Amino acid sequence: MKKSFCVLLILPVLFLSLFAVSWAAEDDMEMKWKNLDFQKYFQGYKGCFVLYDMQTNKYYRYNEELCKERLSPCSTFKIPNSLIGLETGVLQDENTLFKWDGTQYPIKEWNQDHTLKSAIAVSVVWYYQIVAERVGAERMQKYLDEIGYGNEDISGGITTFWLRSSLLISADEEVDFITRLYREQLPFQKRNMDIVKNIIVRKTGGDFVFSGKTGGGYEEGKWILGWFVGHVKKGDRQFTFAVNIREGDSPNGIKAQDIAKAILNDLNLIQN
Repeated sequence: MKKSFCVLLILPVLFLSLFAVSWAAEDDMEMKWKNLDFQKYFQGYKGCFVLYDMQTNKYYRYNEELCKERLSPCSTFKIPNSLIGLETGVLQDENTLFKWDGTQYPIKEWNQDHTLKSAIAVSVVWYYQIVAERVGAERMQKYLDEIGYGNEDISGGITTFWLRSSLLISADEEVDFITRLYREQLPFQKRNMDIVKNIIVRKTGGDFVFSGKTGGGYEEGKWILGWFVGHVKKGDRQFTFAVNIREGDSPNGIKAQDIAKAILNDLNLIQN
């Protein structure tokens, strides 16, 4: 009886301890978030930022209304495009090679043969246009419907629908998609999700892994839209995030990435 009585006493203590740790982690993040100066990060731009704590299921948003606004995903669509390409067998793995056809592109890194791993690293549009074309409209539509990606509209053409065309998605929806990827709740084989998660890793530190993908909208010789979406593993905790910017001085994916990195650094989730 004494042993049972001790066990009964210990269980509530353990439960309260776990609750206290979770509450403390959430309270700490809430305090850090409130201390951020978002005007500093977004100076000169109209934009938003969403952070989701996968442990506490809490969202943190800057410019909440803009987080709901759907925009073209641009090259952030390379994440689902990679998954769909792998799942359909168009891509075998991260080393699947497509030959450059000799077309001269303004981004010199595109003017060579590429694998899936190298193509996503420097955001090679022609590589992913080949993937989408080989997947085909019917299968592409099927998967976008299954994963509920934005407005699911590919009517803008199989090689262009994600490039400031018919497909639109919000920052909130980007975070939802990335969260389901890292929780392995998407309709893809685990192997394929693991490949994609590995090829979007940007930086690793002592206790963190920082992953993500840029996206940028270009029109009439200038950048008009910047995206960066991704995931952070910090110790045993995980976070997903999305940022977009428009207006201002040449908003693009690199600048959106810089904003995300600055915010995550000040939240002590990564180290620049």
